[in-house]
Amino acid sequence: MKARHKRFGFIAAGLVGLGLAAWLVLNALDNNLSYFFSPTEVVENKAPADHVFRLGGLVEGGSLQRGQELTIRFVVSDGANRVNVAYTGILPDLFAEGQGVIAQGRMGEDGVFIADEVLAKHDENYMPPEVAEALDKAHNQATEATN
Repeated sequence: MKARHKRFGFIAAGLVGLGLAAWLVLNALDNNLSYFFSPTEVVENKAPADHVFRLGGLVEGGSLQRGQELTIRFVVSDGANRVNVAYTGILPDLFAEGQGVIAQGRMGEDGVFIADEVLAKHDENYMPPEVAEALDKAHNQATEATN
């Protein structure tokens, strides 16, 4: 075998190895992505049914229900639509009705968002940009619908 053929074989094997490594990295990144959706987008079925995503909005006043053990149920709203959320665990200290929240999880078969993690805003003046944008968008749509 000529030296030129050996070099070509090493280059081809290197490119195949590099391609495989790139595919593995991109596949791992895709599985770990969690996109943000507002309650309106969830109601409009824009959120993935079989993938983890983040749901953000305001915790509706009077919707907090503490169940058996550590299961908590509440409603997240963006002013236009509402999504029921169930979370089993300890809520953050700053979690409260009427405050901004982001919950990460997936939709259950019964239409309830099953949260694995709940994040509350960290001070009274801060709201995550995604939540603020979703609330503004829902408010603008509601205003346009009434006019």
